[in-house]
Amino acid sequence: MPHIAVARLWFEANSFAPEATPLAAFQSREWVAGDDARARYRGTATELGGLDAFLRERPEWSATMLRCTSAQPGGPMTDQAFATWWEEVAAGLASGGFDGVYLSLHGACLTESDPEADLTIIRLTRAIIGPSVPLVASFDMHANLSPQLVGLLDGASGYRTYPHIDMADAAWRALRLLEARFSGRRLHGALAKLPQVLHSFHMRSEAGPMAETWALAQAMESPALPDVSLFGGFAWGDSPGAGPSAMAWGESAEGARSAVRAVMAELAARLPRFAVALPDGPAGLAAALEAPPGLVALLDPADNPLSGGAADTPGLLRLLLEAGPPVETVLAFLHDPEAVAEAAALGVGAPIARLLGGRSTAAFGPPVAFAGVVERLTHGRFLNQGPMEAGSPVDLGPSAVLRRGALRVILTSRKEAAVDPAFFELHGIALGEVRLLANKAKNHFRAAFAARCAAIVEADFAGPAALDLAGLPFRHVPTAWRGAVGVA
Repeated sequence: MPHIAVARLWFEANSFAPEATPLAAFQSREWVAGDDARARYRGTATELGGLDAFLRERPEWSATMLRCTSAQPGGPMTDQAFATWWEEVAAGLASGGFDGVYLSLHGACLTESDPEADLTIIRLTRAIIGPSVPLVASFDMHANLSPQLVGLLDGASGYRTYPHIDMADAAWRALRLLEARFSGRRLHGALAKLPQVLHSFHMRSEAGPMAETWALAQAMESPALPDVSLFGGFAWGDSPGAGPSAMAWGESAEGARSAVRAVMAELAARLPRFAVALPDGPAGLAAALEAPPGLVALLDPADNPLSGGAADTPGLLRLLLEAGPPVETVLAFLHDPEAVAEAAALGVGAPIARLLGGRSTAAFGPPVAFAGVVERLTHGRFLNQGPMEAGSPVDLGPSAVLRRGALRVILTSRKEAAVDPAFFELHGIALGEVRLLANKAKNHFRAAFAARCAAIVEADFAGPAALDLAGLPFRHVPTAWRGAVGVA
């Protein structure tokens, strides 16, 4: 009757974002423990939704849910936020009595002082539980992983879809490795890296170089080699473990090493196909307006919240106001609690004039003067329809919709990506009546919207996740890799 401990810290840090991510960002999004945690995740398309389903199929197992949290990607986690989470988890682990431990991690977490926070978590966990208690983890496929991990873990797995719609499956794979360990089976881990920092534009799992390499990795799996996972890395996470990697777990150490070397060779052979070229904003807007009839998305990936963007850069709004597209247009979204508060104080139907964008920093352009009316106010809460994180609750805080002619601008009090249809339903937006959806988003947007859009156009704007990596002040990416930064 195995009894396991479970903890979660799911956070992807953009080293170049304008603001650190405080404890409040975690507490307001996902901050649960104990019995409330299983209930919070039950039925959701998340790792801990997968954990709950796994445990319900194994009634002889029990779990102590230690602190579980996540925040939207952003600037490095504050040291105080990390310490608050870890001190609680460490106390729970130290209480002992666990047959195994499962960690739900991202793999690209950074703090203000630690460029490899996930590795630190695993190292500290191992120090508490000792060498004999099995320890497994699951990771996002954008993890920046250190080769040291495999010497500390007894098993791990990562997402195999992008957009990420298999989070629960990754947890199942990791937990099955833990189950195998309980049965007396010891697996050897191996991890290989490619000295390159890659953009994720062409890492989608429906087709392309990453999809092909994923398929080859999974074809290597067998009863003797139960998990071979491929990770693309996160380009804006300045870490010694930055870049793509492959991880395998097998009965033979040499078999695992051979598998990860082969996967990295396959990815290396496809490197030219990861190259990215995007139109600038005006060209992107022109292409979007020339697309076939129907809903067309114009994406600003440089300020994508799921790449650590601030949802605050002004370039996309400025373009729309200057161009004045003569079609029903929605901008999703700007993270601006002060503007929401002003709109709420004025009330629906009232005129509003204020500066928008550039609130957190002017590094990506000055704020933009906006004059319009308050069209809608909301409480900001909805349930994701999915497929990504289906069933998970989202809280934007109070939000508002402003209108100026054919343009509507969504404002939120909290930063949560606009990648689910329920986001727009909350704001009274019937997407069938919209021609242009201008969104601070990238690949995750496609999970729910690829089939809804006649075209999706990505354009290059200024922002913390901008296309040009070569000029960024990397400090921790290995020096030998820096010549490769930004070339693909």
